[in-house]
Amino acid sequence: MSLTRPGLWAAGLLLLLTLGTVGAVAWRAEWSGAFGPADWAAIRFTLLQALASAALSVLLAVPVARALSRRRFLGRSVLVTLLGAPFILPVVVAVMGLLAVFGRRGLVSDGLALIGLPPLDIYGYEGVVLAHVFFNLPLATRMLLQGWLSIPSERFRLAASLGAPVGRLLEWPMIRSVAPGAFLVIFLICLSSFAVALILGGGPRATTVELAIYQAVRFDFDLERAALLALVQFAICAAVAAVAFAVTVPDGLGSGLDRTVKRWDGSRWADAFWIALAALFLLLPLGVIVAGGIAGLPDLPGSLFAASVRSVCVALASTVIALVLSLALALRKGPVSSLAGVLPLAASPLVVGTGLLIVIYPLASPASAALAITALVNALMAVPFAVRIVTPAVRQAEASYGRLADAMGLTGWARLRIVLLPRLRRPLGFAGGIAAALSMGDLGVIALFAGPGEETLPLAMYRLMGAFRTDAAAGAGLVLFALSLTLFWAFDRGGRVDADA
Repeated sequence: MSLTRPGLWAAGLLLLLTLGTVGAVAWRAEWSGAFGPADWAAIRFTLLQALASAALSVLLAVPVARALSRRRFLGRSVLVTLLGAPFILPVVVAVMGLLAVFGRRGLVSDGLALIGLPPLDIYGYEGVVLAHVFFNLPLATRMLLQGWLSIPSERFRLAASLGAPVGRLLEWPMIRSVAPGAFLVIFLICLSSFAVALILGGGPRATTVELAIYQAVRFDFDLERAALLALVQFAICAAVAAVAFAVTVPDGLGSGLDRTVKRWDGSRWADAFWIALAALFLLLPLGVIVAGGIAGLPDLPGSLFAASVRSVCVALASTVIALVLSLALALRKGPVSSLAGVLPLAASPLVVGTGLLIVIYPLASPASAALAITALVNALMAVPFAVRIVTPAVRQAEASYGRLADAMGLTGWARLRIVLLPRLRRPLGFAGGIAAALSMGDLGVIALFAGPGEETLPLAMYRLMGAFRTDAAAGAGLVLFALSLTLFWAFDRGGRVDADA
């Protein structure tokens, strides 16, 4: 069998899950109805919070990335590595850490009380933006840092010897080419963020479109209104995704981050300030999560073990599906495969989940298929990331060994097993770790479908937070954090063991 044929099936399945579910949503949309004030408020809030989150993330990332690019210090490589932590940190766990630092009973509010100032309140617009900056500041920093490190060091030496303005001649052109792409990618991520708005938002003044979809399905069971909102969400995300992919951004965020160019410009104190501020902002919530989680472990309810098992099973199933689909797409070239690989970015999990709910509801109870649907949707959301990791490795292996394989008559499964898979273990392992960690932290689709007996660990943690069992929620957060890291490490490490053999 040709290696390109499974790619056609995978592309068809992905297009069916994205465009097919959107079609199902369109079929049930309330076309005769009009948006109410609450719907317009949700659309306006979604756009405003995404705009503010993306702008703040990129603006703050500029001095942090510049400081990291021109300073060498002990622990720099570790700090750069930790900038990738938000990719695998479950959202609900990170929000708990932010509340422990910036909430009304958090560390910052305690410090303000000592000087007679009122406590902070991060519920609402401010909290949603703060959480999105926490997740996306590292992403913007890594994109800009890669841009800085791509500038040849010889140009900095020449500028220093001539006394030329480095910022205007070298740095500003790079920022102007990288920052728009970073802004649009983060804007797209914030548009489809659900868990942050669910925990820190809500109410008529802080509801996103995704949260409005969830409320229409979960509380009002108004599928027509949910369908109309889902179409709006898909249209906005698709438009932003199209613009984002039209903007040129540098490839390979993980390479070259440890190459430090010798610089003579800039203030050491200013660079130290920005690096320390970013490290404190990112690492302090993580430290609080660990400390509070250890104290809350004795208060964990007995049902948490079953929820943990369900989360791990869903994550493993989701990872297998994502890897199979991504590898099939990577083996097949063409516009259809490329479109199928990026389209899930425009279709948010709640839009796909709403479409599946519309399809399944007349036939069976959605709760009975909650875990299977969650695994499938989580795999769908991980495919764009996995494809971008696996595809370059497939291209490189074919370029290096394709002619030799052709000469030996290796085709189909034999070519995949002997030539490609041994050289794809590292990217497949890394992609699997990302997919597993993303699935472990999901609080979107499962919240839409799950009944009392299908809750996963993030949903159980969210319900503990809603019941004001703070200590137990902190313990659940630590378990969720540990399981996510373990799964990520297991897949990533498994891909690297004897990878060169």
